[in-house]
Amino acid sequence: MNVLFLTSWYPSRYDAMSGLCVRKHAQAVRRCVSCVEVIYLKPDENVSEYEITEEVIDGVHEIVVYYPNPKLALFKFWVYFRAFLFGYKRLKEKPDLVQVNVLTRCGVLAWLLWRFRRVPYVVVEHWTRYLHMRVCFRNFVHKMLTQIVVKNAKCILPVSEDLGKAMQRRGLSPGVYGKINNVVDDFFYDSYEKTISIGKKRILHISCFNDKHKNITGILRSIKEVLAKRDDFELVIVGDGADYKQVKLYSEQLNLTDNVVRFVGEQTPREVCDWLRNSDFMVMFSNYENAPVVISEALAVGIPVVSTNVGGISEMIDSKCGLLIEPRDESQLSQAIMQMLDTSDTFDKSTIKEYGRQYSFDEVGKHLVSIYHAETVTK
Repeated sequence: MNVLFLTSWYPSRYDAMSGLCVRKHAQAVRRCVSCVEVIYLKPDENVSEYEITEEVIDGVHEIVVYYPNPKLALFKFWVYFRAFLFGYKRLKEKPDLVQVNVLTRCGVLAWLLWRFRRVPYVVVEHWTRYLHMRVCFRNFVHKMLTQIVVKNAKCILPVSEDLGKAMQRRGLSPGVYGKINNVVDDFFYDSYEKTISIGKKRILHISCFNDKHKNITGILRSIKEVLAKRDDFELVIVGDGADYKQVKLYSEQLNLTDNVVRFVGEQTPREVCDWLRNSDFMVMFSNYENAPVVISEALAVGIPVVSTNVGGISEMIDSKCGLLIEPRDESQLSQAIMQMLDTSDTFDKSTIKEYGRQYSFDEVGKHLVSIYHAETVTK
């Protein structure tokens, strides 16, 4: 089978981290089929002509087309469509199936391939924009096109059941809805022993530093409350983003010293893995989510998680691998942190790791390909 990924998110020369979840899906599928190719169309204010880069990474042929971004809305889709045609000509194999990743524009391209060349497509959705607190559609035309794409897809695969329900509440039905997990790198599943002993419990938070989304300041206030009762822990915060300086300054204003809260900045995936392995549990206090990859990574390593019960997180965490609390309830978070400081050692690491196995390349790849071959896709 030859599979073409059309995606709105993907790593590029401007952002190596954006769309990594899509790249990992492509690599997972490549382990199970003969050919996987990706077309990613990237508007670029710095180019006046179309520029195409090609690379093969882990067996996946990646085609990135950088195209000029016209100011007039009338020309935007035409320029985008021409970029697609340039990318499509670079394909090595004719696709048997298209996987759309993140609606809507690339979904329109997939619909055109279905309409004129009878190439079926599935939709994989990662975006939180369908959740009730987000602005979902820009206008009527945007919603209408999205409805057409979803209606003609053979299957819609959000990364959580909760996201699928949110899409349907937005009017994106009928359709065959399923679920597909995000992928965790293989090295998170390797056996290991802790390499660092600090004489106290280590709590880990991994963040993109969007405080409206991740509520890191709420975590800091809860840590301040816990610190008033005990000091047998440290909080390490991994990541970078728009609110990094603001959050770090807020931590200083709370008088949370470096021996209590440490900001270590952006880390590579392997460094994130090492931080998880040398932590006792992870904490998240998000106001909204879908299915955070960092939770999947914590489970793959075998450490429990304290998290708000938002989005699809309840599909990922049960009593055997963590604690769920209500969003924005800082007192409840403080209590959960203190409870986990006392009980994190009682969680069975092998049970958590086994549960996290469902996020591996092999498991996700097999699941996706089984959906491709299912009657709902191929008929």
